[in-house]
Amino acid sequence: MSKAEKKAAKLAGVRKMDVDPRDAVRTPGPERTSPATMDASAETEYMIDVFGHIKAMFETATASAFPLLANSPVALVLSTKPGAHYQNNSAMSLYSKSKDFPADQFPADSPMDAAMRLCEHLPSSDVVEKAEAVKGSTIAVIVSTKYLTRQMNLLFQLGARPPKVKEEVVVVDYSSPNIAKQMHVGHLRSTIIGDCISNLFEFIGHKVHRINHVGDWGTQFGMLIAHLKDEYPDFETNSPPIADLQAFYQGSKKRFDADEEFKTRAWNEVVLLQNGDPVVTKAWQLICAASRKEFDVIYNRLNIVGLREMGESFYQSMMVDVIKHFEERGLVTIEDGRKLVFLEGKEVPITIEKSNGSYTYDTSDLACLKYRLDTLKADSVIYVVDAGQSLHFELVWGAARKAEIYDETKNRIEHVAFGLVLGEDKKKLKTRSGDTIKLSELLDEAVELSSKVVDDKQATLEDDAKLTAQEREDAINAIAYGAVKYADLKSNRTADYVFSFDRMLDFRGNTAVYLLYAYTRIMSIARKAGVSEADMAADTTPIVLEHPKEIKLALHLLRFPEIIEQFVAELNPHVVCGYMFQASQYFTEFYENCRCTEVVDRKVVSYNMSRIKLTRAVAVVLAKCFDILGMKYVQRM
Repeated sequence: MSKAEKKAAKLAGVRKMDVDPRDAVRTPGPERTSPATMDASAETEYMIDVFGHIKAMFETATASAFPLLANSPVALVLSTKPGAHYQNNSAMSLYSKSKDFPADQFPADSPMDAAMRLCEHLPSSDVVEKAEAVKGSTIAVIVSTKYLTRQMNLLFQLGARPPKVKEEVVVVDYSSPNIAKQMHVGHLRSTIIGDCISNLFEFIGHKVHRINHVGDWGTQFGMLIAHLKDEYPDFETNSPPIADLQAFYQGSKKRFDADEEFKTRAWNEVVLLQNGDPVVTKAWQLICAASRKEFDVIYNRLNIVGLREMGESFYQSMMVDVIKHFEERGLVTIEDGRKLVFLEGKEVPITIEKSNGSYTYDTSDLACLKYRLDTLKADSVIYVVDAGQSLHFELVWGAARKAEIYDETKNRIEHVAFGLVLGEDKKKLKTRSGDTIKLSELLDEAVELSSKVVDDKQATLEDDAKLTAQEREDAINAIAYGAVKYADLKSNRTADYVFSFDRMLDFRGNTAVYLLYAYTRIMSIARKAGVSEADMAADTTPIVLEHPKEIKLALHLLRFPEIIEQFVAELNPHVVCGYMFQASQYFTEFYENCRCTEVVDRKVVSYNMSRIKLTRAVAVVLAKCFDILGMKYVQRM
């Protein structure tokens, strides 16, 4: 035993090991209990976050080996060293802090000594096969092949399960188009990202309220209603055939800007609407219904389900109580007839009531937040809205905290901001004439181009390998809408991204087409071998991991709960996309190096059931990721 080791043993009461601690990394004994209980029954319901489990082990080891630094962060990362799966880079940092303590209180003489001491204090676990200090004072961690094998068999048998989390009530506010206006690419981002986040929360077991906060209230409805009365005077008995809501809106706006008499009538209609006039309310409802019909066409195409409309109008009756809530706490300042709320550190106050007695977006959003917390009992409220609204939310939530509507120690209120959709000229995506691109036209183009992608591929196949008419249609829709969604989701949501059909529909690289094709290729392996789902379920052959490429693939698949937890923390879907793309690449490495079937004269004459089941485990994980991203997938392409 070295001088440093003797010193460490004396200070901490560590017994002398029979072998060098650099070779044997876990000391048996009652004090070596796992920081995370590996309950076999829980494994059937949840998947274990291997990374989180190993990190917890090192947190325990740090507290045991270096009590004075018990709360030091653990620098655990995926290993870059051959032969290791993870590596802990904490030893150097721990040793650098030794100068803050007397020499006799820090039981390590060097970074390597600190690394070895962490290994000695590492709790036992069936997850870790070996952990040893290596050159550079890092700790190389090898996950147990036996553990990997058991988990892969559970994955095959039970599917991709979520990590274990505490159940919550979550409100996700997304899409939010404006009544009487076309949905555009900005709404596309909010809709796609919000749907994905909702899918995520539902997958981990939360109760999710998917809320569509449509713009269905405000002064613009005065001009719309006045215009409706002029264009369709019999609207009360005959539903107006408004074919183009955008044109209808533009027509009313043109009159509002040019005709003072019309503008006066429009303002009067606003007052009547706010006072609940039945005729004006009927006109407003007809306009909303026409818009809702158009929105539903887009939602159906994108497979957006469960989205409940609760627009601005829903909260109008709650405004008085919100203002009263602020007044009772002495938080309202009156200036020029306006009711204002000032916030510390902010030059501009929020306005909760205008001088004419009307309300603002600030008032509406405060009522909205209060309803979601008090009535829906939300633990978390997630707003999927463009980055341009950041200051607005900052002020509204600041006011809510000041008025004790919202307690940030109890609730998670988060703005999931996103960037712009750019054209290939790196400018905001618009038509050649400079108009905002209609979402319906964008999706039509996606379907048209995807049809060519599918048909070009079909032209290269033998007749018996070609798709049926239904399979062709399913493949086209999966590619078209999947490509649009995936191009958005794979980018860091806070950044702008370039919308390019050429890139979206490329079979190479990190695209929906590549992943959808990879999935169908994986599914075809068992099908070509003549192995059905029932055959696999009935067969008792377990998945066995022997080849390095099998182990590499299995390790990545078992990162699934880690990726899910990262997504929950960051609310950035690109982490799932990156994980899927890496999984498909590791699968290719596995498939090229590990024979799954024996083929003679283009016919499968034998197969390896263990590897067939491993391919199905890959497909199971990819399918669950597609579900979370809101993408449909097909068995054949």
